[in-house]
Amino acid sequence: MSKPEVSRKAPLNVLWLQSGGCGGCTMSLLCADSRELFGTLEASGLRLLWHPSLSEETGAAATRLLQRCADGDLALDVLCLEGALMRGPNGSGRFHLHPGSGLPMIEWVRRLAAVARYTVAIGSCAAYGGVVTANDNPTDACGMQYESDIAGGLLGAGYRSGGGLPVINVSGCPPHPGWITDTLTALALGDLGEADLDRHARPRFFADSLVHHGCTRNEYYEFKASAEKPSDLGCMMEHMGCKGTQVHADCNIRPWNGEGSCTRGGYACIACTEPGFQEPGHPFHQTPKIAGIPVGLPTDMPKAWFVALASLSKSATPKRVKNNATADHLVVKPAVRKTRLK
Repeated sequence: MSKPEVSRKAPLNVLWLQSGGCGGCTMSLLCADSRELFGTLEASGLRLLWHPSLSEETGAAATRLLQRCADGDLALDVLCLEGALMRGPNGSGRFHLHPGSGLPMIEWVRRLAAVARYTVAIGSCAAYGGVVTANDNPTDACGMQYESDIAGGLLGAGYRSGGGLPVINVSGCPPHPGWITDTLTALALGDLGEADLDRHARPRFFADSLVHHGCTRNEYYEFKASAEKPSDLGCMMEHMGCKGTQVHADCNIRPWNGEGSCTRGGYACIACTEPGFQEPGHPFHQTPKIAGIPVGLPTDMPKAWFVALASLSKSATPKRVKNNATADHLVVKPAVRKTRLK
């Protein structure tokens, strides 16, 4: 499919709704690399029509704005949804009524998605159901176009927005603020087509990377020098539940707030950009194993190769790397030697 073209110079109107969730995606957006978020959006060709936490309009005024969009009186270029959609009880959606209108949120999302030029799911709850669907899912929650990794969700597998795209899933719990602003900017520039989305409809500019890429613990990973407790410096894959070698995101390539990520902060990657991450089947901080071999291995590596490579790596581990892996600070510093380069 060819990339959609922008046929006008007017800013794209962005409407942001919040459904079942914690509000963490908005909190992440507010940490975007900008002193003034609204100015940044405007400079990118975007106009924020309304946001339930950031806009002045409330009550009847907000409801009128939503109705104008649904009726086509006000152009809706980008519909953003944060949080999972609660379809219960019994498909009525009455677990979450929109204040003021008395209509279920799922009804507003259906109406607005039908007229939106682009539809964007912000965060893993809106994309795949996320944490809200964990355990028995008593609210019958789902994502906009997915239930975990199964296409469908509220809008159905065949849904396409007015611009011809499926729901764009900016997943993450929460997503990196740059993923949100870059996605919206790409839409404003007409630079995001179906070929730019991966198989789970995530923008490929972040989903074609792995969390493992750029991880500051990669030297420990290479030598299979593993952390044994949360404060250790070593690789967290073998014992601490880290899924960074399997998870699609560029968290360690473009750190949060310029310098942070889960692994840099000493916590294992829990795969929050992936469908179904909320129920891994084991404690997040533990690595499930069979015969001592981690069940979750690097995405593109056959198990036999990994076992052979791990054995060789451990036998060649420098003392410095081995000792530092199970310490909370560098106990052995890198040697100072001539590089033999002229």
